Parts: sequence; C-alpha cells; structure tokens
Amino acid sequence: MKTCPKYTFGVGDRFANGAHAQLAAFIEAKKLGIDITPVWNKSNREHNIIGSEPIQTRQAADKAVTDLEWMGEYLLDADHINLSTVDRFIAPCDFFTLDVADDIGLPANPADVSDFIDRHPELIGTVSIEGIAQPFEITRSDIEKVTNQFLKATQKAAAIYQHILAAKGGIDNFVTEISMDETDSPQTPSEMLIILAAIADQKIPIQTIAPKFTGRFNKGVDYVGDLLQFEKEFNDDLAVIAHAIKTYGLPVTLKLSVHSGSDKFSIYPIIKRAIQRTGAGLHIKTAGTNWLEEIIGLAESGGDGLALAKTIYAKALEKKEALCEPYATVIDINDANLPSDEEVNGWSSKQFTSALRHDQSNPGYNADLRQLLHVGFKIAALLGDTYISALKQNSEIVAKNVTDNLLERHMKRLFL
Repeated sequence: MKTCPKYTFGVGDRFANGAHAQLAAFIEAKKLGIDITPVWNKSNREHNIIGSEPIQTRQAADKAVTDLEWMGEYLLDADHINLSTVDRFIAPCDFFTLDVADDIGLPANPADVSDFIDRHPELIGTVSIEGIAQPFEITRSDIEKVTNQFLKATQKAAAIYQHILAAKGGIDNFVTEISMDETDSPQTPSEMLIILAAIADQKIPIQTIAPKFTGRFNKGVDYVGDLLQFEKEFNDDLAVIAHAIKTYGLPVTLKLSVHSGSDKFSIYPIIKRAIQRTGAGLHIKTAGTNWLEEIIGLAESGGDGLALAKTIYAKALEKKEALCEPYATVIDINDANLPSDEEVNGWSSKQFTSALRHDQSNPGYNADLRQLLHVGFKIAALLGDTYISALKQNSEIVAKNVTDNLLERHMKRLFL
C-alpha cells in the first residue's frame, strides 16, 4: 500500500497555471519546519466545466516539482470520483477520493444489514472510546438505522476501489480517501464508528475519510457554525479513528480530511490544537482559494488585468443562477450584498482587492462577492487564451498572491 504522509494539503489548480506558485508555499513552509505534502486536486466536474483533462494537472505538477527541485513527496487527487467518472483519472492520479454521497440513505439489502449487525456485537450497548468522556450508548435499532443509511455507500466505495485496484494492478501506488461530506446531515462520532467498521468489512484500506461536520463549509469563506460543537466533534472523530484502527485493522495512517477546508480560519486553531495534542495526521482540501488569488493578482496589477477581473465579475453576476446551481449546497449568497457591475466597473484596484481578498478585518471585504467569484471560474474558462495570457503577463504579482495566501493564511495558521 502506498503510504499517505501525515500532513497533506490539497491545492487546486483550476487552469493548470499555478502549480509553481502553490509549490513555492510548501517550500517556504518546509524552511519553517512545517513538513506538508502537496496534493493537487481537481474534480471531474471542474474538468468538464473548464474543458481540461487530468493529465494536464499531472503535467503542471510534475513540471513545478522539477523546476523548483522539490525533493519531497507529492500526489495527484482524482477528486470526488465515482464508477462513471474514474477511468479518465486512473493513469495520471495516485490519490482517489471516492465520492459515495449519492448512495447515502439508500437502504441496503436487509440480509446485508442483518449480517453486519451480527458480525459486530461489540457495537451494541455501552461502547467506551479512549479520549471520549461519555461512552456511546448504542442499541441494535440504532445500528440498524445507521447501517441502512450508510452500508450501501460503503459497498459502492468498495466497488470503486476494486475497479481502481484492478486498473492499477495493485495497491502499491495509490492512496484511498472516502468522502461523505456532500450530504444534508453531519455524521455523529458514533455513526462514524459504525461507518468505519463497515469500511473495514469491505476491505478498503482507506487512509483519509471526509465526514460532514456540523456547520456550514461554504466555498472560499469562513466557517459558519458553533465552534464549541465543531471542536467536540472533531476531537471525538479523532478518538473514534484511533479506536477503529486498533479494533478493525484499518491503516495506521488513517486520518481526518476536511473538505472545503480553505479559508475556514475560525476553526484552524481548533484543528491545530487537536492534531498537536493527539499527534494525528490531517488532510485539508483547498482549491478555489487559489483561483481567487489569481483574480486578486490581476486586479492588483491594474490596467488590463483589473479590467479583466471586472469583466469576469460582471459576467459572473449575469450568469449567477447557472454558476451557483452546481454548488447550491456549499454557498450562501445574499444577492442584496452583491454590488452591481456598474459599481464594480468604477472601482480602483484597492477597492476590488479589498472586496475579494479574505481579510475579514477589512471593511471593504465582501463574502458574497467572494463566493460568487469562487464558483465563477467557468467565466474565465470561456475567455480561454485571454485569461491565460493575462495570468502569464502578470505572473509575478499573481504568483505572490497565490503563495502568500497558502503560506500566511493557511499553512502557518494550521501548523505553526
């Protein structure tokens, strides 16, 4: 089995043009004693919207690694794939996020549910987990309910995993993650324990799992929710994972994954305390925050770059409904807070970057505008060479924003 490093950080490269600037952040972090492995991730949906192929992400990552003489590990994530989409990712990728959200809630075969419960009498009654003060009280009825909700999903994950395994010719060259975050309801720690038992039964050697936590993890903006509740859930999930590793023989490298993890600054101190206290690993996925820094760099450059950033906003505002529809569950945009394209057209570079850059202390910051542009990368894709040329013409200022954002706002807050 390919071993997943302890700390992995997912970075998106929407247009396969930012890998060098992203990797520069990892290099600077390493100088500070922060050993993080980059995982370039791009979903099937994003490839389809942009019209790109996974091999392009691989080529961009490989080139950055060679050019910057990165000697550490790095991975390429087939992000949120299923049986119908995985094949285009098989060759270039070595990290697979199995998305089984569509199967959560679909009832499993009653015989399979009964067999699972019979195999796991240890889950019934009072279940004590080291690190959790209050034991779980789980009835047979509770297990039946949770199994009916999640067993089908774990069976689908097994089918995807076996497909990848056969295509790759063995387990030695890829890492497996299971994603359950894109659902309506968060999984409780006791549900997580049952899910992990089911995954172990399916013989999937997962090394990261992405649950849905309490609260809102909207794209590109800070966490919205009860911080104390999140802290309890996160710590309890870490304890459940440690217990499941010992009890069910799951890989010792198994760790929590936080999806839509970029810019969730209010929970970073919680995550930092938890992983420092327990020694647990962490995978955190960011993607759109990198694309937003490209726009910020263009706006900061002034002139044609600023004009292009304004054009992208105007077109995103015009196409708002279509752009937001695929991301409806992970954005909350108040239309009343979106400035008109006429107003934005009159903005200076400072006004535009103040609105978009994620600095909540800046009175000009606009979380609604930021979310709209986060999902508006299709507009840049439609601009084609015009957008890519602008990135190249303003490469220095764009790269500085991309690198500084990852290093200063994300890596240092999480790991220093």
